[in-house]
Amino acid sequence: MTQPIFDDEYWMHEALKLANKAESEGEIPVGAIIVKDNKVIATGWNRSINTHDPSAHAEMLAIREAGKVLENYRMLGCTLYVTLEPCFMCAGLLVHSRIERLVFGADDLKTGSAGSLMNLVKHPDLNHQLDVTSGVLAERCGNKLSHFFKRRRKEIKAKKKAQRNNI
Repeated sequence: MTQPIFDDEYWMHEALKLANKAESEGEIPVGAIIVKDNKVIATGWNRSINTHDPSAHAEMLAIREAGKVLENYRMLGCTLYVTLEPCFMCAGLLVHSRIERLVFGADDLKTGSAGSLMNLVKHPDLNHQLDVTSGVLAERCGNKLSHFFKRRRKEIKAKKKAQRNNI
């Protein structure tokens, strides 16, 4: 019996589940999944806030796990699915790890380094460039982030108001 071949939208839905997990932990809702040969080999979700680690981005954690699974620091033949365009730190990691393909959901106009702000993953002077597919479930991925930050701003505003009232 052959295993079904899953498409980019299927895997992005899986990454969104991890973004939900991040959000449930109070983290910025970004999820990442690494697939090789149509199988998940690693997952990650943002954990920077709770671990007090600015490098604990979803992509970084997934790459670390994949390296252990593959017993290699190179991710040859792997695809990374992530709900938000990687920042420059993560884009550099993707180049160094030799991820073959990057698929992301929402653009990040402030720090996106796979085409929005800069395109580190396709820089011609680097020794590796990634195949990139952007905009997969972009609206859903973007809405998840927008709702999170809207709620967070509201919570911060309410907290400040409560502090002023207690003084």
